[in-house]
Amino acid sequence: MLAVHELILITIAGGDRPAVTSAVTAILSRHHANILDIGQAVIHDTLSLGLLVEFNSTQDSSPAVKEILYAMHEMDMQVKFQPITHDSYAEWVSHHGKQRHIVTLLARQITAEQLSSLTSIMAEQGLNIDNISRLSGRVPLEESSQPQKNTKACVEFSARGVPRSATALKAAFAEMASRLDVDIAFQEDSMYRRTRRLVCFDMDSTLIEAEVIDELAKAHGVGEQVAEITEQAMRGALDFNESFAKRMALLEGLDESVLEQIAQDLPITEGAEQLLKTLNKLGYKTAILSGGFNYFGRFLQKKLGIDYVYANELEIVNGKVTGRVVGTVVNGNRKAELLKELAANENISLEQVIAVGDGANDLPMLSIAGLGIAFRAKPLVKASAKQSISTLGLDAILYLMGFRDREIQNAAK
Repeated sequence: MLAVHELILITIAGGDRPAVTSAVTAILSRHHANILDIGQAVIHDTLSLGLLVEFNSTQDSSPAVKEILYAMHEMDMQVKFQPITHDSYAEWVSHHGKQRHIVTLLARQITAEQLSSLTSIMAEQGLNIDNISRLSGRVPLEESSQPQKNTKACVEFSARGVPRSATALKAAFAEMASRLDVDIAFQEDSMYRRTRRLVCFDMDSTLIEAEVIDELAKAHGVGEQVAEITEQAMRGALDFNESFAKRMALLEGLDESVLEQIAQDLPITEGAEQLLKTLNKLGYKTAILSGGFNYFGRFLQKKLGIDYVYANELEIVNGKVTGRVVGTVVNGNRKAELLKELAANENISLEQVIAVGDGANDLPMLSIAGLGIAFRAKPLVKASAKQSISTLGLDAILYLMGFRDREIQNAAK
């Protein structure tokens, strides 16, 4: 006959202070208890500690319970003891190994309405929340009441289970994101999430807040014509190669001297410098895979510390742009090929690659990367990509990788 062990859930709450966990576990140690589960959180200097404890059949739990009760009273902490049945414990153990997901909520400011909507969707889809963590830093009260353009907030949920309908879940998240001006990422919680090694970026309207070819066209007096073609291409209404050839032809005769001035004036996207600084510090490899031009890619490579640049080479003859490019055009399929080549060269799997872009020609690489992110993208691209970010800057990608603000700040030192 199996020995009957006593299981007790101990929950402790009160003002955060040193030695609470130490005091409780020291008592349990003297009474030879086993710790089956433990969790602790601190919110605004208030501690919440939980321990699931096992006492064997020869050990009476009463002395340990009394000691803990007295010790916590001395420390001005509230304590609660709850017996746990063996059936309940067995049910809890059975959840081990079940599929888990990470849901990340991104916004300029987190509100109760956002959390209510998100958790309701998760509950409706049968996802059980195990843990909630704030990844963003503490917010001063003046910023909380009046969030600025560059403020950012992130809450991460760890949930177990499989959605009842992946399609319905994605649709509900998309509707909520649009209605409440937030971004929601839904990722499988796998080892790959913590072992990304390569991040590939589109350049125009991703790393920079401009389309370089449009800027060149403005300088050449053909801005409106080129911008219209660019817009059609980004929406997916025009084949990239066809649109690219049309735009390039309009640049024929542009003076080479214009390129340097445009490069100097390129507006770097919010969060790009912070993101690249952190990735470089942590040893990630980075790449630009762009349908734009090498001249500007190399400029950003030097400015941001990017490892690889693959883009189109402008043909320049006698100091003038000819309206043609040298070599193979970097279109959507070529971006995906380059991403695969880089992953192979770095000896990593595609699951360890992050790809970021905004246009239809980015979809091939976004679809094969372990984490594909549509950044401030057109509706077609946003709907097709695995993840999307529209409300925050590029450094929000670090949240999707599971980093906290304090870790990011420490990495930047």
